[in-house]
Amino acid sequence: MKVYIDTSALNRIFDDQSQPRIYLEASSMLIVFMLIDFETIEFVSSDVLLFENVSNPYEERRVFINLCIQKAKHIQPINEGILTRAQEIEALNIRGLDALHIACAEKLKADYFLTCDDKISKRYNGSIKVQNPTNFVINFFKKEESNDS
Repeated sequence: MKVYIDTSALNRIFDDQSQPRIYLEASSMLIVFMLIDFETIEFVSSDVLLFENVSNPYEERRVFINLCIQKAKHIQPINEGILTRAQEIEALNIRGLDALHIACAEKLKADYFLTCDDKISKRYNGSIKVQNPTNFVINFFKKEESNDS
């Protein structure tokens, strides 16, 4: 199973966790990182994430995300096809880097796109399942449980 993780989800563990939703998403991302480490899921990424991370003003976040990107099995470069598809995605009111992330995830044939951005989840209706980290982890373990039965 291929999973593309956007910047909002990768950075979630650094966010203020006094809100229950943020705490749950951060905890879920720790489980996602474990699944990546155990090679239970395949993390795929892109040059978009590399580009976005360079401008992150927080050094510890930059370093962490660079370490995450090193675990990616594939990194999608930006090309004309990606740019064209991103423009099509922008018609769904998903703008800029978010559209590029999704276009890369589609090109990589990711099964899931993890994001903490509700707008993306509500607006995208393409070939990839868009989920926040909490829903992804819950659904992942439900499938595992039903496969064990």
